[in-house]
Amino acid sequence: MLSNHNGRRTPELNAEGLYVEPATDWFSKQTFVRVVGILLALGFFVICWRLSEVNLSQLMEGLPRLFKWASKAWPPQTNEIGIMLLRAAETVAIATVATTVATLVAFPLSIFISKNIRPSNSIAIPLRLVINAFRGVDTVVFAILFVAAVGLGPFAGVLGMLVHSVGVIAKLNSEAIETVPQAPIDATAMTGARRSSVIVWGLFPSVFPNLASTSLYVWEANVRTSTILGIVGAGGIGIEIKAAIDLLDFSRLFTLTAIVLLMVTIIDQFSAWLRSRLV
Repeated sequence: MLSNHNGRRTPELNAEGLYVEPATDWFSKQTFVRVVGILLALGFFVICWRLSEVNLSQLMEGLPRLFKWASKAWPPQTNEIGIMLLRAAETVAIATVATTVATLVAFPLSIFISKNIRPSNSIAIPLRLVINAFRGVDTVVFAILFVAAVGLGPFAGVLGMLVHSVGVIAKLNSEAIETVPQAPIDATAMTGARRSSVIVWGLFPSVFPNLASTSLYVWEANVRTSTILGIVGAGGIGIEIKAAIDLLDFSRLFTLTAIVLLMVTIIDQFSAWLRSRLV
């Protein structure tokens, strides 16, 4: 039986010319580490299960109520389809404005935090911490804060989504910039061009496909996220969804849900088509 440089045994040929898997050595260090890892993962899952208060009996008791409510959702309500579509358009508008502005803000920030071209650690490290904070806090939390600051409405949703999106896009773009081949950048710099020209002509063409792809993915995610911003008063179709739930108006809720599914499907398909054209 052969061993590789990690001490793991590899298959060998038998007399018939077939590969035979080696028997498991239950007393090896690798087997011990693997078993301990599995036990730790199972223990972690059990703790999470308990903390989540998962109760399957409650689920079985609640399913009949859910089916009863679902039966009341038909026929769908269409007498206020105009206001529903307006709220859906508002949802797309929130995501579009927030993602576009976030893309414009995030690109220069991603340059400052990229390890291969950042100007100095004194700027990059604090800026990276701020961007990680933007990325680590959910859009809904930011939306709640901006609702308190600027009042109810879609503008609060745009601001909350904008801050979170800046963190996400800047982080992903900086990682892409760090993988860019250095040759085009060095070639542009050797011509005596200024640093801004190096970025525009040497860096930007290399990272534009990733920038476009990242922004489109974030836009898709933001459209889905913006459907719930109305629940916290930040505009969009979520306002109508919350009102329908509060009033137990299931036929209206069914119509709103269908609009959301149709809207998200169209956005996903359009984004995929646009990404195939740009990337």
